[in-house]
Amino acid sequence: MAGSTTGGNGSSTPLPTPSAPKILLAKPGLVTSGPTVGKYGRSEDETVPHRSRIPAISSLNLLSESWEFHIDRFLPFLTENTDFIVVGVIGPSGVGKSTIMNELYGFDSTSPGMLPPFTVQTEDNRAMARHCSVGIEPRISADRLILLDTQPVFSPSILAEMMRPDGSSTISVLSGENLSAELAHEVMAIQLGVLLASVCHIVLVVSDGLHDDSMWQLMLTVDLLKHGIPDPSSLTSSHSQTSNAGPEKEMKERTFDSKEYMATPVFVHTKFQDQHFSPLNLVQLKEGLAQYFSSSSFVRERCGNVGKEEIDSVASNQTNNLHSAPLNLFLIPDKNSDDLSKAQRESYISAIWKLRDQVLAMNCPSFAKTVSERDWLKNSAKIWELVKNSSIIAEYSRVLQNSGMFRR
Repeated sequence: MAGSTTGGNGSSTPLPTPSAPKILLAKPGLVTSGPTVGKYGRSEDETVPHRSRIPAISSLNLLSESWEFHIDRFLPFLTENTDFIVVGVIGPSGVGKSTIMNELYGFDSTSPGMLPPFTVQTEDNRAMARHCSVGIEPRISADRLILLDTQPVFSPSILAEMMRPDGSSTISVLSGENLSAELAHEVMAIQLGVLLASVCHIVLVVSDGLHDDSMWQLMLTVDLLKHGIPDPSSLTSSHSQTSNAGPEKEMKERTFDSKEYMATPVFVHTKFQDQHFSPLNLVQLKEGLAQYFSSSSFVRERCGNVGKEEIDSVASNQTNNLHSAPLNLFLIPDKNSDDLSKAQRESYISAIWKLRDQVLAMNCPSFAKTVSERDWLKNSAKIWELVKNSSIIAEYSRVLQNSGMFRR
C-alpha cells in the first residue's frame, strides 16, 4: 500500500513523505536510477557518485544574481549531440515569457502532480511587484530544444534589489566600471540581449500590448552594440580549451564567418485587447516594425516557413492579406478576455499553440560551424566574458552617463 511498507515481522512503518515531482531537463537516463546505455551502447550502472553530480533543479541558473556565468550546474544535462536548437526569450515582467517557454517545452498543464519547467508569475508576486526569474534559467527538452528563460528587463523589482542606499549598483555589470544602479540596470538589459543574439538560434522578443515599443528600442541597441561578438561555434578550439585567457587575447584567438552572426528575432505582442484587433492597428504595427528594423542586422537573413516578404501572425482572418513586413510578428490576445462570442480572432490558447508550432517549424540559419551541446555551453560562457568586457558597450555606457539621464 502506498505510504507504508511491511517488514518481515508483519509490522508497518511509514515511508518518508514523497518529494516534489522532478522536472525533465535532459534524457531520462541522466536523472533516473538503474542502468543506462552508454555512448557506445554499453550498459553503465548509474552509481551513487554519478547521481550526486546531477545538480538540484533550483541551482541550474546559467547567469547568477551576481551577473556571473556558471556552466558546471547545467553541463551534466548536455551531450555531444550537434542537432539542437537554442531559443531564448527577453521582455519585461509579467508579459508571459515563462508561459510561452513552457509551451515550447511541451509542458502539459493538465497532467496532475507535474510542475512547469519555468515558474510563471503568480498573483501574489504581481501584487508585491516581484519577479520570479533570475538571471538565465535553462531547460532542455527531450527533443534537444535548449530553452533560455531570462529575468525581466526594465524591472523595478530588480532595480530595487541591486541599488545601494547611495544609489550605486551592487552588481558589477562592466568589468572595472563603478556605475549607478539605474545605469547598471540599463546595461544589464543590453548585455542580456547581446548574449541571446549571439548564442541563440531564435530570440523571442516579448512586448506588452499594442503601444509598448521599449523592446523594439532595446533590440535596435543590441544590433548597434553586438559587433565583435561571435557565435559559440566561431571560437577556435584553442580558445575553448583556454579558460584563463584575457578578453584581448580571446578576441585575437577567434575565427569569424564571412558574415557576423545574429539570432533570428520573433516579435511577440501579448495581452492584446479585442479592440486592438483592427485592420488599421495591425497595418500600423507591421509598418512600424518594418521601419524600425529596415536597416538592422535582423532583416539581412531570416528563418521560418515563409518567404522574406511575408510575416507570421496569429491575428484575425481579416488581416491575412497584410503579410508585408520582413520580420516574424505574433499577436497574442489577453488571457483574461477570451469571450469569442464577439471577438473575431483566435483564442489565447490557440494563439499560444500556433506560436509554438511556428517557432518549432522554423528552419533557421545555423551557427558558422558545427558545435555540440556541451561545447555550445562552454563557449557561451566565453562569449559572456566578451560581452561584459566589450569596449563598445562600455563606451555606450559612458555616453549614457555623460548624457545626464542617469544618476552618477
